[in-house]
Amino acid sequence: MFALVDANSFYCSAEQVFRPDWRGKAIIVLSNDGCIVAANRQAKEAGIKKFEPFFQVKEICAKRGVIVCSSNYELYADLSSKMMNIIGRFAPEQYVYSIDESFLSFKSCYPAIKCLKTQGQLIRRAVWKEARLPVCVGIAETLTLAKIANHAAKKIEGYKGVCFISNEQERQAILKQLSVGDVWGVGRRISKKLELMNIHSAFDLASMSPMMARKNFSIELERTVRELNGQACKVWDEVRADKKQIFSTRSVGERITDLPSLSQALCKHIGIAAAKARKQGSNCKTMILFAGNSPHDERPVSYKAIVHFPCPTNCTVELTKAMTEVEQRLFREGVRYYRVGVGLVDLVSEKNSQIDLFNVPKANPGMMTVLDKLNHRYGRDTVFVAAQGIEHQWAMRRDFLTPQYTTSWTSLPIIKC
Repeated sequence: MFALVDANSFYCSAEQVFRPDWRGKAIIVLSNDGCIVAANRQAKEAGIKKFEPFFQVKEICAKRGVIVCSSNYELYADLSSKMMNIIGRFAPEQYVYSIDESFLSFKSCYPAIKCLKTQGQLIRRAVWKEARLPVCVGIAETLTLAKIANHAAKKIEGYKGVCFISNEQERQAILKQLSVGDVWGVGRRISKKLELMNIHSAFDLASMSPMMARKNFSIELERTVRELNGQACKVWDEVRADKKQIFSTRSVGERITDLPSLSQALCKHIGIAAAKARKQGSNCKTMILFAGNSPHDERPVSYKAIVHFPCPTNCTVELTKAMTEVEQRLFREGVRYYRVGVGLVDLVSEKNSQIDLFNVPKANPGMMTVLDKLNHRYGRDTVFVAAQGIEHQWAMRRDFLTPQYTTSWTSLPIIKC
């Protein structure tokens, strides 16, 4: 048996932890004060959707009293760590899937737990009591069914935040209420193709022949079909495989109009992407650099440069040097750049990279290890490549930033008694 514990509208819920007066009110969280990346149930009921530009709904937010927050990633990361530690106490095996999701395995202790539904309720109460974060718990025989159960705990009335798929009748009833697009691992493109095959619900997908799923789609969809029928096919390591591509991209706080600032912004994103590649043990064979203005501008433009490396690398210094040799391709006078980014593609294993006989690797893995350890211990950008610059006029805007209650001494909450 597996359980998936997922926080409800995590970013919005995290903003409410130290503001009890905000509970029950509509809240949205912005990325760079431009795009809505989180909206709680009350905000959605007010007609606000995720990933909309903030300027399009600014008047609605003011009229309906929606609370607007800038993304407070320091607070979210700390509260996520606390929540995961609480959840981990309830099972011998835990797998943290994302900042707000965690799987638990009860296979070694299920017979000793009299009622898994009660266990789910205990998890929910403990997280609320100790972290003041609302979560939902889905429990089932497979990881995919646990995801389905968690979705039911959130969306289907009567479960009150905890759903345990304990019998065949309940499994079928829940699957019939969910669309095929709600199934974990079924993307928009696959769901459209499935609908053309008259497969509209999760139950229809579960009734599909596994062999047909493999023949017409992939082995992953075959595993999904089998998991929907209670046959465990996925394990921790396969739940989230290493990424085949790593991107770091973001809109800037102030428009970039000069080459040095554009170069600094690209270097910043190279540092972020390279650190992610090193963390999962990957090297990059190809780097994509792109920059452009806003799609809402009168004349939207976008420019791209591609760099190939004879020896795969994840060294920030080497990647940055390669960027400086092609940055001129991205810059145009008169363009007010709004979005810049970096993509590392053609990733290969760091341990099994093919070395070029006629090209000596230029990376310095020892230096990168020291850089990563210092930044992990003392915070991001404690040490960085000088080409990144120090003062960034284009840095991310956070005009609606709430205090970083748990990570900054100056933001400690004051209690008057």
